[in-house]
Amino acid sequence: MLVLRRQRDTFAAGAWCLPGGKVEYNQTVQDAIEKELLEETSMVCTSVKFLFYQDSLPLVPEGMHCINLYFECMVSGDIALNRESCEHAWIGPADLQNYEITFRNDLALIRYWREKNQPQPD
Repeated sequence: MLVLRRQRDTFAAGAWCLPGGKVEYNQTVQDAIEKELLEETSMVCTSVKFLFYQDSLPLVPEGMHCINLYFECMVSGDIALNRESCEHAWIGPADLQNYEITFRNDLALIRYWREKNQPQPD
């Protein structure tokens, strides 16, 4: 799984997260996925599969309540990070403990890996 390390001058500075962002007004989710992935990594999204949503309640009083949508994307191209990120890594389940993951993306990654390893019904 691709994770990005956020620059020191951004929200959640120095922590790691999945590529992504907000869906803008009058933008489809598909368009937002393609735009954010291209902006953050310079990679082109070639296919998208919806996985699940995550209800992220505020961590502090008066904090933001987000509904996170998670997708599995296939991509083409080489990684070139934008100014939001300073580093990238490809990680698997055993690597998760070595990264400070923000935006509750760690919970999503755990769920993704757990569900991916579950036997699928015929």
